[in-house]
Amino acid sequence: MKKISSYEIALSALATAIATIFLTVGVYSEILLFTGYLLSSVVLMLPLAKQSYRGFSLAYIATCLLSLLLNAGRFFDLLPFIMFFGLHPLVNELQLKIKINRWLACAIKALWFDGTMYLIWRFVFSMTTTIAWIDAYIIPVLLIGGTLFFGLYDYLTYQWRIAVNTLVARIYKK
Repeated sequence: MKKISSYEIALSALATAIATIFLTVGVYSEILLFTGYLLSSVVLMLPLAKQSYRGFSLAYIATCLLSLLLNAGRFFDLLPFIMFFGLHPLVNELQLKIKINRWLACAIKALWFDGTMYLIWRFVFSMTTTIAWIDAYIIPVLLIGGTLFFGLYDYLTYQWRIAVNTLVARIYKK
């Protein structure tokens, strides 16, 4: 087993701290909730830039636990991050490492995203919705709208990955 370097530990700790801050600000402001998911997801790419899967795993777990601790009454606001957004950078990195067909991987990840959004809808929002047609058409809306949104999100995630890898490489050289 490869020994984790102090640099990778520092990247993981930094990722944990910043991701927790972004999630907490997003949960408390509600308007910035999705932005909190996105920025936390990008920050969790820091350990992955050095192929530190153990560092990512520890940063993800610590971010989830700290965010739950700091936002104890807001578990359902953190659920999309826990189920999808926090794990998505790892899945992308593994997809590139294993060299899975990108179209097949995108379809599987889109179904994962749509399934996550459906579960959140079912367990969080459907209890408070009194409009019957929304419940009747939620699956087509999620499959079409969610998949289109996910395609854009996945593309942007790969672009952010390139930027994060470049940043970490520049910092590591100095």
